[in-house]
Amino acid sequence: MSSKIEGTNVFDAAVAAAGQIFTPPFRGVLWKTLGLTLALLALVWIGLEKLIIAGLALPSMAAYPWVATALSFVGGVGLFIGLAFLVTPVSFLVAGFFFDDLAEHVEAGLDPKDIGRPMPVGLATRVAVEFAAVALAVNLVALLLLFAPGVNLVAFFGANAYLLGRGYFELAALRYLPPAEVARLRKANAAQLFGAGLVMAAMLAVPVLNLLTPLFGAAFMARIAAAIRRARPATPPYQT
Repeated sequence: MSSKIEGTNVFDAAVAAAGQIFTPPFRGVLWKTLGLTLALLALVWIGLEKLIIAGLALPSMAAYPWVATALSFVGGVGLFIGLAFLVTPVSFLVAGFFFDDLAEHVEAGLDPKDIGRPMPVGLATRVAVEFAAVALAVNLVALLLLFAPGVNLVAFFGANAYLLGRGYFELAALRYLPPAEVARLRKANAAQLFGAGLVMAAMLAVPVLNLLTPLFGAAFMARIAAAIRRARPATPPYQT
């Protein structure tokens, strides 16, 4: 698989994006994205924990206290592991709130004369929610494969690479192009976008660092999308 996207090296774009996360424009959004990401994950944790507690409170558990203790421990470990598989859908939800602001900073640095327009709120929300829902379903399947060595890793990285590459590309490209053209470019560059998605999926596998996915994804994919756009005939910015 080529690491080039029309003259732009994916790994160079990743390094540049990582370096931009802590620049002043991004720092202004950093704590907001971290706060929202942690808040969403906390809500999921609380909801799942209540389900486990409700299950342990069933009358049938009273006769087997050791089973309840074991399930409580396993449930706690399971929650911790399960949250790792929920970072992708949460990332899409968070990106839906902040992507336009972050992408604008990246685009201005690449070419001040080539800055996209914010997506309509309805479109941005729909794209983020749709990908969050698909990511949730896919990662739940990957979680069920946790005890299938090898298969679970392939499922996790493969599925998330596809979702992240496609989802963040659409968020970036829709700032310039209509949905039909974005879909055409996505299909034409599917292999390259999957490679870019693998970089983001690798970031997901690192605890704490994965909380920065919305920031990194915006900085990274804005660069990738710009390279793909510039390889096609000139088109005016997406009109709202």
